[in-house]
Amino acid sequence: MRLDLTQHNIKITNIAPGAVETNFSKIRFKGDDERAKKVYEGFEPLQAQDIADAILYAVNAPSHVTIADIVLYASAQAAPTTIYRNS
Repeated sequence: MRLDLTQHNIKITNIAPGAVETNFSKIRFKGDDERAKKVYEGFEPLQAQDIADAILYAVNAPSHVTIADIVLYASAQAAPTTIYRNS
């Protein structure tokens, strides 16, 4: 998209969040609150506001700046599948 749209002064930003606490786990586990809570147990996950802040930053960048990619992880997250949890 960026290759096609940059010439029209349209910015494209990819925002890739890691572990974000949402109600997805509750839906995934069919309303089982206890099982959903275990997904985020032992670390502090990202919150919706963290992602909103990243979006705001990208949208408000000066006109001569394009934020191509933002990858956000919780502090305990080292990679998409690696989260260091407190025991």
